[in-house]
Amino acid sequence: MAEDSRVLDARYYMPAFGRTMKIVRGAGSRVWDDQGKEYIDCVAGIAVCSTGHCHPLVVEAICGQAKDLIHCSNLYYVPNQAELAEKLVGITGLAKAFFSNSGAEANDGAMKLARVRTGRKNFVAFAHGFHGRTCGSLAVTHKPAIREPFEPLSAPCAFVDYGDLDALAEVVDNDTAGVFVEPIQGEAGVIIPPDGFLQGVREICDDTGALMIVDEVQTGMGRTGKWFAFQHSGVIPDIITIAKGLASGFPIGALVAREGLEFTKGEHGSTFAGGPLACATALATIGVVEEILPDVTRKGERFMKGLATHNPRGRGLMIGMSVGDRCPEVQQTCAENGVLVNCAADGNLRLIPPLVITDEEIDTAVGVINAALG
Repeated sequence: MAEDSRVLDARYYMPAFGRTMKIVRGAGSRVWDDQGKEYIDCVAGIAVCSTGHCHPLVVEAICGQAKDLIHCSNLYYVPNQAELAEKLVGITGLAKAFFSNSGAEANDGAMKLARVRTGRKNFVAFAHGFHGRTCGSLAVTHKPAIREPFEPLSAPCAFVDYGDLDALAEVVDNDTAGVFVEPIQGEAGVIIPPDGFLQGVREICDDTGALMIVDEVQTGMGRTGKWFAFQHSGVIPDIITIAKGLASGFPIGALVAREGLEFTKGEHGSTFAGGPLACATALATIGVVEEILPDVTRKGERFMKGLATHNPRGRGLMIGMSVGDRCPEVQQTCAENGVLVNCAADGNLRLIPPLVITDEEIDTAVGVINAALG
């Protein structure tokens, strides 16, 4: 990284991140740093660049819309907004959408919607789950290191072990507005729940009147081989939240809710959410994912087979492996050999590459990762 970038960052940017390289260009599943070194990107902006970097159809959508209208207040009908809502309703099977600028904001909105429609105040979520860093979404995020410094948080939330339906049944009651659940825990390191887990969550919510809120921020938009990971289970949530892969890197989030769950006039709002540029980019992204979605499961299986000696777990192109304390070393070794991977929580190596990754790139990445793991 250029020395002036390091100096400027150290002088003017709050040191909230730890980083060593500067990425300056991307195309498909590959990126280049400011020294010209090329990498196969198995991080994808943390599951964001679903269609790869700078997909031509996505770039065309951004440039085309930017020439016509970049921003329009929600005081007016916004170009592309209703069309995107229609698309999301179609691929989720739910009823109505509302847009935000991020996954954390989408989860905040889901909390507001659950409270205002149920009249209840409390939430239940799962140990090691992650739902965002705003004061609202942080209340249902488990990790003490990022939650406790900001307490007290406004939403009371009980946490139970992921996958433990008996424990869940003990704490969900008539004061519970909603249960937040990831169909696969992403930040925890790609943790897959037991069979029947989401069905059990659905039944407990039905029995108590709590809303089932499925956080698809990381698992959604084709990442697991279906549009959304909840669709592997057959259950229908009350609310799902979406972001990351929704617009190939352009900031946007969404919540989508079943029939009968919606905000009324004045209950929620946002200056930037659902703007014409973000919605145009998301529509282009959905068009690309529609074409590549049928091959995601096969690609994931190829990746998993190549890493089989390390006991990978995953679904589609969302893969994790338990590496332990070696994880930072493995991550660095992979980068030195041209493959970007990510250490999630608890020593788990996480692979969440663009959905457009090729077989050749998968095989190259597998070779580098296997060599780094030894």
